[in-house]
Amino acid sequence: MGTIEEVIEVDGLEASLLVESEEVLYAASFEESEDKLVKYNTVQWVLYSLLLILAWGIGLLMLLYLPVRRFVLRKDIRSRKLYLTPNSIVYKVTRPVPFPCFGVLKKEKHVLLPSVADVVVEQGYLQSHFGVYSLRIENIGVRRPPSDDVKIQGVANPHAFRKAVMMRLSNMRNEMFSTQVSALDVPHIVMSPSKSLRHDSASGEQLLLQKLEEVGNSVKRIQTLFEEQQAHTAESID
Repeated sequence: MGTIEEVIEVDGLEASLLVESEEVLYAASFEESEDKLVKYNTVQWVLYSLLLILAWGIGLLMLLYLPVRRFVLRKDIRSRKLYLTPNSIVYKVTRPVPFPCFGVLKKEKHVLLPSVADVVVEQGYLQSHFGVYSLRIENIGVRRPPSDDVKIQGVANPHAFRKAVMMRLSNMRNEMFSTQVSALDVPHIVMSPSKSLRHDSASGEQLLLQKLEEVGNSVKRIQTLFEEQQAHTAESID
């Protein structure tokens, strides 16, 4: 009876990349929408129960279970935590099992921001009557199918949370772009084209001067030999 069953759903790769002491940039709230969400789920439960009474009579048991259902739902809502960190979206919830005396279920989900395509704010027809919103975190789709999107119901201010996530994603992309641009500029800084041209020009001038000096020395040697030969010829004639 007193045992607690814990079910923790955390992606191993994602969890290993997260730091427990990460800064919380934005924390969503569920407290303001608790009563609305309980009323919405109660009406939904009653409608399903009435339909099942007409079909098989099981709906009567569902109506008898309604007080327990409301208790479980309030515990669920009060335990929900949704917040944004510099690298991820974290969602935690601790909910009692359908029969609370058997313990609780714990769920923890980490979604890395680079894998987030969009955060969608949804509100169905019945939800609009009670002012309830749902958040759906869409994955990029390369790693996961759309059915694996994270869906969270009852966020008090979903538009503010979406804005915070999209701003963080924009900042991350700008930082990544700046890093790539800086990496591309490094070769130009290390070896500037103008410096390279000046170096090549100076080397060419030195080589040309060296060749001219060698030619000049050769001409001088030929001239000396010619003068010596002329002098030798004149002495022979005398």
